[in-house]
Amino acid sequence: MTSNLPEHHQALADALSGIAKQFDQAYWTEVDAAQRYPDEFVKALTEAGWLAVLIPEEYGGGGGTISDAAVIMETLERAGCSTGAAHAQMYTMGTVLRHGSEEQKRRYLPDIAAGKLRLQSFGVTEPDAGSDTTRIRTFARREGDHYVVNGSKIFTSRVQHSDLMLLLCRTTRYEDVTRKHDGMSVLLVELREAIDTGQIEARPIRTMVNHETNELTIRDLRVPAENLIGQEGKGFRYILSGMNAERILVSSEYIGAGLYFIDRATAYANEREVFGRPIGKNQGIQFPLAQAYANLQAASLMRWQAAKLFEEGQNPAFEVNACKLLASQALWAAANAAMDTFGGYGVAEEYGIERRFREARLPTIAPISNNIVLAQIAHGTLGLPKSY
Repeated sequence: MTSNLPEHHQALADALSGIAKQFDQAYWTEVDAAQRYPDEFVKALTEAGWLAVLIPEEYGGGGGTISDAAVIMETLERAGCSTGAAHAQMYTMGTVLRHGSEEQKRRYLPDIAAGKLRLQSFGVTEPDAGSDTTRIRTFARREGDHYVVNGSKIFTSRVQHSDLMLLLCRTTRYEDVTRKHDGMSVLLVELREAIDTGQIEARPIRTMVNHETNELTIRDLRVPAENLIGQEGKGFRYILSGMNAERILVSSEYIGAGLYFIDRATAYANEREVFGRPIGKNQGIQFPLAQAYANLQAASLMRWQAAKLFEEGQNPAFEVNACKLLASQALWAAANAAMDTFGGYGVAEEYGIERRFREARLPTIAPISNNIVLAQIAHGTLGLPKSY
Protein backbone atom coordinates (compact mmCIF):
# COMPACT_ATOMS: atom_id res chain seq x y z
CA MET A 1 0.00 0.00 0.00
CA THR A 2 1.40 3.44 -0.89
CA SER A 3 2.20 5.88 1.92
CA ASN A 4 0.32 8.85 0.46
CA LEU A 5 2.99 11.10 1.94
CA PRO A 6 3.77 14.27 -0.02
CA GLU A 7 6.42 13.41 -2.59
CA HIS A 8 9.12 15.63 -1.07
CA HIS A 9 8.82 13.76 2.24
CA GLN A 10 9.07 10.24 0.85
CA ALA A 11 12.88 10.28 0.91
CA LEU A 12 12.75 11.21 4.59
CA ALA A 13 10.43 8.29 5.28
CA ASP A 14 12.67 5.92 3.33
CA ALA A 15 15.68 7.00 5.39
CA LEU A 16 13.91 5.88 8.57
CA SER A 17 13.39 2.31 7.40
CA GLY A 18 16.77 1.18 8.68
CA ILE A 19 16.01 2.20 12.25
CA ALA A 20 12.48 0.82 12.12
CA LYS A 21 13.80 -2.60 11.02
CA GLN A 22 16.11 -2.73 14.05
CA PHE A 23 13.11 -2.58 16.38
CA ASP A 24 10.73 -5.28 15.25
CA GLN A 25 7.59 -6.70 16.79
CA ALA A 26 9.59 -9.03 19.06
CA TYR A 27 11.45 -6.05 20.53
CA TRP A 28 8.28 -4.11 21.30
CA THR A 29 6.56 -7.19 22.71
CA GLU A 30 9.48 -7.70 25.12
CA VAL A 31 9.56 -4.03 26.14
CA ASP A 32 5.81 -4.04 26.76
CA ALA A 33 5.88 -7.28 28.77
CA ALA A 34 8.69 -5.94 30.96
CA GLN A 35 7.01 -2.53 31.29
CA ARG A 36 10.36 -0.92 30.58
CA TYR A 37 11.52 2.18 28.76
CA PRO A 38 12.76 1.48 25.21
CA ASP A 39 16.18 2.99 25.80
CA GLU A 40 17.73 1.33 22.76
CA PHE A 41 15.10 2.81 20.45
CA VAL A 42 15.42 6.32 21.87
CA LYS A 43 19.21 6.09 21.75
CA ALA A 44 19.15 5.07 18.09
CA LEU A 45 16.85 7.97 17.17
CA THR A 46 19.03 10.38 19.13
CA GLU A 47 22.30 9.23 17.62
CA ALA A 48 20.86 9.42 14.11
CA GLY A 49 19.75 13.01 14.75
CA TRP A 50 16.03 12.38 14.28
CA LEU A 51 15.02 13.83 17.66
CA ALA A 52 16.92 17.04 16.91
CA VAL A 53 15.13 17.67 13.63
CA LEU A 54 13.32 20.80 14.90
CA ILE A 55 16.40 22.39 16.45
CA PRO A 56 17.91 25.03 14.10
CA GLU A 57 21.22 24.19 12.48
CA GLU A 58 22.95 27.04 14.33
CA TYR A 59 22.40 25.09 17.56
CA GLY A 60 23.51 21.77 16.08
CA GLY A 61 20.09 20.47 15.06
CA GLY A 62 18.55 19.39 11.79
CA GLY A 63 16.86 22.70 10.99
CA GLY A 64 13.69 20.91 9.90
CA THR A 65 10.02 21.81 10.08
CA ILE A 66 7.07 20.47 12.01
CA SER A 67 6.09 18.66 8.79
CA ASP A 68 9.43 16.87 8.79
CA ALA A 69 8.86 15.82 12.39
CA ALA A 70 5.34 14.66 11.48
CA VAL A 71 6.76 12.38 8.77
CA ILE A 72 9.18 10.87 11.29
CA MET A 73 6.41 10.11 13.78
CA GLU A 74 4.02 8.69 11.19
CA THR A 75 6.65 6.53 9.50
CA LEU A 76 7.93 4.97 12.71
CA GLU A 77 4.43 4.25 14.00
CA ARG A 78 3.37 2.70 10.71
CA ALA A 79 6.41 0.42 10.95
CA GLY A 80 5.21 -0.82 14.33
CA CYS A 81 7.32 1.34 16.65
CA SER A 82 5.91 3.15 19.68
CA THR A 83 7.14 6.73 19.46
CA GLY A 84 5.52 7.98 22.67
CA ALA A 85 8.81 7.31 24.44
CA ALA A 86 10.55 9.96 22.37
CA HIS A 87 8.05 12.42 20.91
CA ALA A 88 8.17 15.01 23.71
CA GLN A 89 11.69 16.08 22.75
CA MET A 90 10.16 17.30 19.51
CA TYR A 91 7.01 19.04 20.69
CA THR A 92 8.61 20.78 23.68
CA MET A 93 10.66 22.60 21.08
CA GLY A 94 7.51 24.56 20.22
CA THR A 95 7.73 26.35 23.57
CA VAL A 96 11.51 26.69 23.88
CA LEU A 97 12.21 27.74 20.30
CA ARG A 98 9.42 30.29 20.10
CA HIS A 99 9.65 31.78 23.56
CA GLY A 100 13.00 30.87 25.12
CA SER A 101 15.73 33.50 25.35
CA GLU A 102 18.78 33.41 23.13
CA GLU A 103 20.91 32.62 26.19
CA GLN A 104 18.66 29.67 27.09
CA LYS A 105 18.80 28.32 23.55
CA ARG A 106 22.59 28.53 23.44
CA ARG A 107 22.91 26.95 26.88
CA TYR A 108 20.65 23.93 26.25
CA LEU A 109 19.89 23.30 22.59
CA PRO A 110 23.37 22.19 21.40
CA ASP A 111 23.57 19.54 24.13
CA ILE A 112 20.00 18.42 23.40
CA ALA A 113 20.85 18.14 19.71
CA ALA A 114 24.01 16.17 20.51
CA GLY A 115 22.13 13.78 22.78
CA LYS A 116 23.96 14.90 25.92
CA LEU A 117 20.71 16.17 27.43
CA ARG A 118 17.14 14.90 27.08
CA LEU A 119 14.18 17.25 27.21
CA GLN A 120 11.46 14.62 27.40
CA SER A 121 9.22 15.73 30.26
CA PHE A 122 6.33 18.17 30.38
CA GLY A 123 4.76 19.01 33.77
CA VAL A 124 1.30 20.50 33.26
CA THR A 125 -1.58 18.31 34.53
CA GLU A 126 -2.46 18.27 38.24
CA PRO A 127 -4.60 15.86 40.30
CA ASP A 128 -7.25 18.47 41.12
CA ALA A 129 -7.15 20.43 37.87
CA GLY A 130 -7.28 17.85 35.08
CA SER A 131 -8.29 19.44 31.79
CA ASP A 132 -8.90 22.82 33.47
CA THR A 133 -5.29 23.96 33.29
CA THR A 134 -6.12 27.41 34.65
CA ARG A 135 -6.90 25.79 38.03
CA ILE A 136 -3.41 24.44 38.64
CA ARG A 137 -2.07 25.10 42.15
CA THR A 138 1.63 24.42 41.83
CA PHE A 139 3.10 27.76 42.86
CA ALA A 140 6.47 29.40 42.18
CA ARG A 141 7.44 32.16 44.62
CA ARG A 142 10.26 34.52 43.58
CA GLU A 143 13.06 34.70 46.14
CA GLY A 144 15.96 36.79 44.89
CA ASP A 145 17.48 35.13 41.85
CA HIS A 146 15.48 31.90 42.28
CA TYR A 147 11.92 30.66 42.19
CA VAL A 148 10.86 28.33 44.99
CA VAL A 149 8.23 25.88 43.74
CA ASN A 150 5.78 23.76 45.70
CA GLY A 151 2.92 21.63 44.42
CA SER A 152 2.16 18.44 42.53
CA LYS A 153 1.73 17.11 39.00
CA ILE A 154 0.20 13.94 37.63
CA PHE A 155 0.60 11.95 34.40
CA THR A 156 4.04 13.49 33.89
CA SER A 157 5.88 11.10 31.65
CA ARG A 158 9.51 10.05 31.19
CA VAL A 159 10.79 11.86 34.31
CA GLN A 160 13.24 9.03 35.01
CA HIS A 161 14.67 9.30 31.51
CA SER A 162 14.86 13.05 31.05
CA ASP A 163 17.40 15.63 32.15
CA LEU A 164 15.10 18.61 31.73
CA MET A 165 11.41 19.29 32.27
CA LEU A 166 9.17 22.14 31.20
CA LEU A 167 7.10 23.00 34.27
CA LEU A 168 3.92 25.09 34.20
CA CYS A 169 3.14 26.73 37.52
CA ARG A 170 1.36 29.73 38.94
CA THR A 171 3.31 32.83 39.87
CA THR A 172 0.06 34.64 40.69
CA ARG A 173 -2.72 32.72 42.39
CA TYR A 174 -5.91 32.01 40.47
CA GLU A 175 -7.93 34.08 42.97
CA ASP A 176 -5.76 37.14 42.30
CA VAL A 177 -5.91 37.34 38.49
CA THR A 178 -8.45 39.19 36.39
CA ARG A 179 -8.28 36.75 33.49
CA LYS A 180 -8.01 33.10 34.48
CA HIS A 181 -5.28 32.40 31.91
CA ASP A 182 -2.98 35.02 33.43
CA GLY A 183 -0.50 34.46 36.22
CA MET A 184 1.02 31.22 34.94
CA SER A 185 4.70 30.85 34.10
CA VAL A 186 6.94 28.24 32.51
CA LEU A 187 10.20 27.15 34.15
CA LEU A 188 12.88 24.93 32.64
CA VAL A 189 13.80 22.53 35.44
CA GLU A 190 17.00 20.49 35.67
CA LEU A 191 15.47 17.21 36.76
CA ARG A 192 18.42 15.07 37.79
CA GLU A 193 19.56 17.38 40.59
CA ALA A 194 15.97 18.03 41.67
CA ILE A 195 15.22 14.31 42.02
CA ASP A 196 18.57 13.43 43.60
CA THR A 197 18.10 16.09 46.29
CA GLY A 198 14.47 15.13 46.97
CA GLN A 199 13.02 18.41 45.73
CA ILE A 200 10.97 16.36 43.25
CA GLU A 201 9.63 12.96 44.21
CA ALA A 202 8.33 10.81 41.37
CA ARG A 203 5.86 7.99 42.00
CA PRO A 204 5.38 5.76 38.93
CA ILE A 205 1.79 5.07 37.83
CA ARG A 206 1.20 1.72 36.15
CA THR A 207 -1.26 1.94 33.27
CA MET A 208 -2.72 -0.39 30.66
CA VAL A 209 -0.06 0.76 28.17
CA ASN A 210 3.70 0.94 28.57
CA HIS A 211 3.78 4.72 28.66
CA GLU A 212 5.96 5.53 31.63
CA THR A 213 4.17 8.19 33.64
CA ASN A 214 4.33 9.53 37.16
CA GLU A 215 2.79 11.57 39.93
CA LEU A 216 5.18 14.27 41.12
CA THR A 217 5.43 15.89 44.54
CA ILE A 218 7.39 19.14 44.43
CA ARG A 219 8.81 20.48 47.69
CA ASP A 220 10.78 23.73 47.89
CA LEU A 221 12.21 23.20 44.41
CA ARG A 222 14.70 25.97 43.68
CA VAL A 223 14.86 27.02 40.03
CA PRO A 224 17.15 29.84 38.85
CA ALA A 225 15.16 32.86 37.67
CA GLU A 226 17.19 32.73 34.45
CA ASN A 227 15.33 29.50 33.63
CA LEU A 228 12.02 31.36 33.30
CA ILE A 229 10.76 30.97 29.72
CA GLY A 230 9.59 34.33 28.35
CA GLN A 231 7.77 36.71 30.68
CA GLU A 232 6.42 35.87 34.10
CA GLY A 233 2.66 35.39 34.06
CA LYS A 234 2.43 34.73 30.30
CA GLY A 235 3.19 31.02 30.43
CA PHE A 236 -0.22 29.73 29.41
CA ARG A 237 0.22 31.28 25.97
CA TYR A 238 3.68 29.74 25.64
CA ILE A 239 2.42 26.31 26.61
CA LEU A 240 -0.36 26.57 24.02
CA SER A 241 2.17 26.98 21.23
CA GLY A 242 3.95 23.89 22.51
CA MET A 243 0.63 22.05 22.67
CA ASN A 244 -0.09 23.00 19.07
CA ALA A 245 3.16 21.33 18.05
CA GLU A 246 2.26 18.37 20.26
CA ARG A 247 -1.15 17.90 18.64
CA ILE A 248 0.29 17.97 15.14
CA LEU A 249 2.89 15.38 16.08
CA VAL A 250 0.65 13.04 18.08
CA SER A 251 -1.91 13.21 15.27
CA SER A 252 0.85 12.04 12.95
CA GLU A 253 1.54 9.16 15.34
CA TYR A 254 -2.14 8.23 15.33
CA ILE A 255 -2.25 8.29 11.53
CA GLY A 256 0.84 6.07 11.34
CA ALA A 257 -0.55 3.68 13.96
CA GLY A 258 -3.87 3.53 12.11
CA LEU A 259 -2.10 2.68 8.87
CA TYR A 260 -0.21 -0.05 10.72
CA PHE A 261 -3.57 -1.66 11.54
CA ILE A 262 -4.77 -1.25 7.95
CA ASP A 263 -1.56 -2.73 6.53
CA ARG A 264 -1.63 -5.73 8.86
CA ALA A 265 -5.36 -6.36 8.51
CA THR A 266 -5.49 -6.13 4.73
CA ALA A 267 -2.53 -8.50 4.38
CA TYR A 268 -4.15 -10.97 6.79
CA ALA A 269 -7.55 -10.65 5.11
CA ASN A 270 -5.99 -11.59 1.76
CA GLU A 271 -4.23 -14.62 3.24
CA ARG A 272 -6.69 -16.03 5.76
CA GLU A 273 -9.21 -18.47 4.28
CA VAL A 274 -12.44 -19.51 5.98
CA PHE A 275 -15.16 -21.53 4.23
CA GLY A 276 -12.85 -21.94 1.24
CA ARG A 277 -12.37 -18.24 0.46
CA PRO A 278 -10.20 -15.33 1.68
CA ILE A 279 -12.00 -13.42 4.41
CA GLY A 280 -11.06 -10.23 2.54
CA LYS A 281 -13.86 -11.06 0.06
CA ASN A 282 -16.43 -10.42 2.78
CA GLN A 283 -17.81 -6.91 2.89
CA GLY A 284 -18.07 -7.21 6.67
CA ILE A 285 -14.27 -7.16 6.59
CA GLN A 286 -13.80 -4.84 3.62
CA PHE A 287 -16.07 -1.98 4.57
CA PRO A 288 -14.75 -1.21 8.09
CA LEU A 289 -11.18 -1.27 6.77
CA ALA A 290 -12.06 0.94 3.81
CA GLN A 291 -13.92 3.41 6.04
CA ALA A 292 -11.06 3.59 8.54
CA TYR A 293 -8.54 4.11 5.74
CA ALA A 294 -10.60 6.94 4.22
CA ASN A 295 -10.90 8.58 7.65
CA LEU A 296 -7.15 8.31 8.24
CA GLN A 297 -6.45 10.03 4.94
CA ALA A 298 -8.92 12.82 5.76
CA ALA A 299 -7.21 13.31 9.14
CA SER A 300 -3.87 13.40 7.35
CA LEU A 301 -5.00 16.26 5.12
CA MET A 302 -6.12 18.25 8.17
CA ARG A 303 -2.78 17.46 9.81
CA TRP A 304 -0.86 18.92 6.85
CA GLN A 305 -3.03 22.04 6.92
CA ALA A 306 -2.33 22.51 10.64
CA ALA A 307 1.40 21.99 10.05
CA LYS A 308 1.45 24.55 7.24
CA LEU A 309 -0.16 27.21 9.41
CA PHE A 310 2.13 26.40 12.34
CA GLU A 311 5.19 26.72 10.11
CA GLU A 312 3.93 30.16 9.05
CA GLY A 313 4.13 31.24 12.69
CA GLN A 314 0.43 30.98 13.47
CA ASN A 315 -1.29 29.16 16.33
CA PRO A 316 -3.96 27.27 14.34
CA ALA A 317 -6.44 26.40 17.08
CA PHE A 318 -9.18 24.82 14.95
CA GLU A 319 -6.83 22.90 12.69
CA VAL A 320 -4.77 21.33 15.47
CA ASN A 321 -7.91 20.44 17.40
CA ALA A 322 -9.57 18.94 14.33
CA CYS A 323 -6.57 16.88 13.27
CA LYS A 324 -6.18 15.46 16.79
CA LEU A 325 -9.90 14.65 16.95
CA LEU A 326 -10.12 13.07 13.49
CA ALA A 327 -6.84 11.15 13.76
CA SER A 328 -7.67 9.63 17.16
CA GLN A 329 -11.14 8.61 15.98
CA ALA A 330 -9.77 7.12 12.76
CA LEU A 331 -7.08 5.23 14.69
CA TRP A 332 -9.63 3.68 17.04
CA ALA A 333 -11.81 2.66 14.10
CA ALA A 334 -8.80 1.09 12.38
CA ALA A 335 -7.86 -0.76 15.58
CA ASN A 336 -11.35 -2.21 15.91
CA ALA A 337 -11.49 -3.16 12.22
CA ALA A 338 -8.13 -4.92 12.56
CA MET A 339 -9.23 -6.76 15.70
CA ASP A 340 -12.39 -7.95 13.93
CA THR A 341 -10.31 -9.06 10.95
CA PHE A 342 -7.86 -11.09 13.03
CA GLY A 343 -10.62 -12.47 15.23
CA GLY A 344 -9.31 -14.66 18.03
CA TYR A 345 -5.75 -14.31 16.77
CA GLY A 346 -6.00 -10.56 17.39
CA VAL A 347 -5.81 -11.08 21.15
CA ALA A 348 -2.74 -13.34 20.86
CA GLU A 349 0.44 -11.47 21.78
CA GLU A 350 2.47 -12.92 18.90
CA TYR A 351 0.42 -11.16 16.21
CA GLY A 352 1.20 -7.65 17.47
CA ILE A 353 -2.40 -6.48 17.38
CA GLU A 354 -3.45 -6.67 21.04
CA ARG A 355 -0.64 -4.40 22.31
CA ARG A 356 -1.33 -1.76 19.72
CA PHE A 357 -5.07 -2.13 20.27
CA ARG A 358 -4.55 -1.15 23.91
CA GLU A 359 -2.38 1.76 22.84
CA ALA A 360 -5.03 2.94 20.34
CA ARG A 361 -7.62 3.62 23.05
CA LEU A 362 -5.57 6.24 24.90
CA PRO A 363 -5.56 8.95 22.18
CA THR A 364 -9.29 9.58 22.52
CA ILE A 365 -8.76 10.84 26.07
CA ALA A 366 -5.12 12.02 26.16
CA PRO A 367 -3.21 14.25 25.90
CA ILE A 368 -6.60 15.93 25.81
CA SER A 369 -10.08 14.43 25.83
CA ASN A 370 -11.95 14.54 22.55
CA ASN A 371 -14.91 16.00 24.43
CA ILE A 372 -12.78 19.01 25.38
CA VAL A 373 -11.62 19.26 21.77
CA LEU A 374 -15.24 19.32 20.57
CA ALA A 375 -16.10 21.98 23.16
CA GLN A 376 -13.17 24.12 22.00
CA ILE A 377 -14.29 23.85 18.38
CA ALA A 378 -17.85 24.69 19.39
CA HIS A 379 -16.86 27.71 21.46
CA GLY A 380 -13.81 28.97 19.62
CA THR A 381 -14.75 28.27 16.01
CA LEU A 382 -18.53 28.12 15.83
CA GLY A 383 -19.16 30.84 18.41
CA LEU A 384 -21.55 28.75 20.49
CA PRO A 385 -22.03 29.63 24.19
CA LYS A 386 -19.34 28.27 26.47
CA SER A 387 -20.31 25.06 28.24
CA TYR A 388 -17.63 25.41 30.90
